[in-house]
Amino acid sequence: MTSPAPMLPVQSAIYARLKGDATLTGLIKGVYDYVPEDAAYPFVVIGEALETPDNRHGGFGRETVITLHSWSRYQGYAQVLRIGARVTALLDHQPLTITGLNHIVTRFEFSQTLTDPEPPGDIRHLVQRYRVVTEQH
Repeated sequence: MTSPAPMLPVQSAIYARLKGDATLTGLIKGVYDYVPEDAAYPFVVIGEALETPDNRHGGFGRETVITLHSWSRYQGYAQVLRIGARVTALLDHQPLTITGLNHIVTRFEFSQTLTDPEPPGDIRHLVQRYRVVTEQH
């Protein structure tokens, strides 16, 4: 028996956690996995994911590495860094309810600030990556 692919349930759990937090939603205009053309800044995007097996004797597990992107037009990085700090507080070593799976741990892996080089160069971007470890019930 193989375990269900956790990528979608992990994404759904992260989306619910982020959307359900009043502090974060007070800092941003939305959480997306597809950004509408007319999306207002700042916002968070649930981006790319990578899934690998993490099986052990007698059980099936997975590690899902998921990338989150915070976008802002604020002058400087302060706004995306505040957003990123709240995202990390919500996810790093915090329990997640993941449909069909046991959540073992979520670990923060890294963050990086970037500036969109296209004129007018006023878009700030924070990339954050988290590793979510799950196992089959």
